[in-house]
Amino acid sequence: MVTLFGKRIRLFRPHTIWIRRVVQWFFFLLIALIVFNHSLVESGGGLPFLASASLHGVCPFGGVETLYTYLASGLFVQKIHDSSLVLAGIVLILSILFGPVFCGWVCPLGTVQEWVSKIGKKFFKRRFNHFVPTKLDNVLRYMRYVVLIWVLYVTATSGSLIFEAYDPYFALFNFWSTEVAWSAHAILGVTLVLSVFVERPWCKYACPYGAVLGITNLFRVFSIKRAEATCKADGACSIMCPMNIPVDTVKTVRDHQCISCLECTSEAICPVAKTVLFTSGGVK
Repeated sequence: MVTLFGKRIRLFRPHTIWIRRVVQWFFFLLIALIVFNHSLVESGGGLPFLASASLHGVCPFGGVETLYTYLASGLFVQKIHDSSLVLAGIVLILSILFGPVFCGWVCPLGTVQEWVSKIGKKFFKRRFNHFVPTKLDNVLRYMRYVVLIWVLYVTATSGSLIFEAYDPYFALFNFWSTEVAWSAHAILGVTLVLSVFVERPWCKYACPYGAVLGITNLFRVFSIKRAEATCKADGACSIMCPMNIPVDTVKTVRDHQCISCLECTSEAICPVAKTVLFTSGGVK
């Protein structure tokens, strides 16, 4: 709630954080524009003020991939721009403050997975996002750290952008290009199909950048906290969580999978005001 001209206005309508949808659409369209314009620039056209922008140039994970090479030699991995390193720093600072907001609010691939998941929600209802057995799910969630270690190792030792050949994000915005490897197309296809059954499957099980940002959940400044005194423990917050985090069983969400979407908060789904909060302080 905010006060504007003496009136109390609710920024977030029940059941969803509408402003997050606006931000997601903005960044999806922005990246699409940058990619489309980059293609036009290569053909001699395009918008002049975006002429130097490219998909690699606005990808913060590129800054993570090139970090070792940059520190060791002062050079960037091929195709990676200095802007990627700057963006990686900005995203890291935001994550330390607010958690992985890049994942929940900005990343276009995460947004597309959410769009596709609406199909699954419509057909499978409560069964959606609960197809993977809990024990298997708990193991698979750490696979993205394996992917991260592999990506950093092969990039550092080869000096080239190996992950591009497997990156569904790159394939999503370049699906018409001959530069995209069949493996990236295949992974994108599998990700979209799985999104009908599982919320954000790439984010949960394979995204190396999500693995990096997920670590900040352990010490972030602003966290999602639950007031046990007023909590009805009806599970509404946990059901709404796209990452299947049992919010109603913890006092402070420190799960490495949290994407700071805020869909579990009292401003969105929790039926009791000031019970599930996004705050830097304590709750009673």
